[in-house]
Parts: sequence; C-alpha cells; structure tokens
Amino acid sequence: MDGYSRRNFVVPLLGSAALASTVQANHPDAPPQIKLGKTGIEMSRMGFGTGVKSGRKQSAMTKLGFEKFVGLFRHCYDRGITFFDLADWYGSHPYCREALRHIPRENVAIMTKLWFRSDGKIPELSVQHRRQSTIKALERFRYELQTDYLDMVLLHCLVKPDWVEEMQPYMDVMSEAKAKGQIKAVGVSCHNFGAMQTAAELPWVDVMLARLNPFGVMCDATPEEVHALLQKARKNGKAIIGMKIYGEGKLVDKREECMQYAQSNGVFDAMTIGAVSPEQVDENLALMAKYPAS
Repeated sequence: MDGYSRRNFVVPLLGSAALASTVQANHPDAPPQIKLGKTGIEMSRMGFGTGVKSGRKQSAMTKLGFEKFVGLFRHCYDRGITFFDLADWYGSHPYCREALRHIPRENVAIMTKLWFRSDGKIPELSVQHRRQSTIKALERFRYELQTDYLDMVLLHCLVKPDWVEEMQPYMDVMSEAKAKGQIKAVGVSCHNFGAMQTAAELPWVDVMLARLNPFGVMCDATPEEVHALLQKARKNGKAIIGMKIYGEGKLVDKREECMQYAQSNGVFDAMTIGAVSPEQVDENLALMAKYPAS
C-alpha cells in the first residue's frame, strides 16, 4: 500500500502555491463519488488504504496507536472519502469497526481481503478444509467489523498465473456469500502479471486491484503492458481499482506526476492510497482535485 515511507513531513512543498494554500487551509475538495463498474457499489474515487508497511496483522497505521488510527478513518470520512481499503493481513478491521461507531455504515464501501496463506500449503489442503476456512474467515470479518455485509472481498496477493484451481474452493464460498447478500462483489489483488491476465479473463472476478504508476515501480510489468491488460479487463466487465500509485512510497518526490497519470490513464474506476496522518490525506485529496479525472 502506498505511504510516504522515504521521509516524514507535515505538509511538503509541491511547487504549487494554489495547492499548498488548499492544504494549509485544511479544506481540500472532497473526491468524486463514483459507481464502481457493474457492481452497483457507490463510493469515493479515492480510497483510504490501510496497508502501509503491512504484514502479520500490523502496519504503519496500527503502530500509530488506537486513537490516531481510528481518528484517521474519521478524518477521511469527514473529507469525503467513503471507500475504506482493509485486509485481514493488515490488522485494520478492529480500527475500522470503532470508526464505524461514528460513521453510518451505509455511507461507506468496505473492501477487505482474504489471506488464504494462513491455511498452510494450499495444494496439500482438502477442498473441504479450504471451504471451511473461508466460511469461518468471512464470518470473522463481519464480526470484527460489526457489519452484516462486506462490499468487496478479494483474494489477497495472487502470484501465479494458474491460480484458479487452487483458489476454486475459496471462490465458491465467496460466491455463495455473494448470493446471500453477505458480499456485494468479489475479486482479486494481483502481484504477478500472469495472475492479472488470468483475472482479466475470468468471469468470476468483479473487481481487480492492480498495481500501476507511470514509472512501473512496484508494478508487475511495464506501465504500457499493465495499462493494455487493464483496458482488456474493463472491456470484460471488470471494475479496476489502482494501487501502488506512488510506488509504495518510492515515488513520493514524483507524486504529482503519479496522480496526474492515475487520473488520466482511463483504466481506473477508483484508487487506494495509504496515509499515516491527516496532512497526508489532505495532500492526496488536493492533488486529486488539481488533476481531475479525464
């Protein structure tokens, strides 16, 4: 997930007096509200990514402490961000749950992700084991978030082109939950170009979370190759959410170019960007306002 990992700052200079004054005024424009492809989900074009430096149920956000992390959710919502990007692997569920005590659940779209690797070596597990694991995980997700439904659930971090057979039991349970109204849309996050190619063609996939920025940093192929594949995926009816917009923090010095590209590439329905302070949230929003989607 993107964050400003290369340096700490309050409000960096971006070479634009208008942008700086917007951030300093502390009232950046709210992001546009969009309908996510064919899913029927309404949410902000920018999402609050909660996976900066994440893994093993912790992240840069969890290390801020409970009050500050919950406060970030509320700050995002106050600024018009209605898309929260969570994951079991990030450990962000309990913090979002507490924020939802003060945010109407129906006003936000929640995306989370299934970390199937916790089950062990997938090929060695029975179909029934994988099914039961998914059933229990989805029950736990709803309990941890104190919600009757999840807007989006993704298979988290697919890295092999031939992932479908191993993932089929997980996918079947997610489809059953979708039929019951417990999930609105299902999909994948991919960290491999071949895995993305498979997802782009698979009817089961409603949503693809894809890595793309103009410099190809932390992406799965060249920007041109990823862009062409995502165009194909969109033609196949997939909703596309962009991630690694700032190259997982490696492109913080080029974030204006990155945001301009994200807003103009024509393949993102929405994007998720991590932030570890209210000031970073506001700067991201100011950049989005400076470069309207085209």
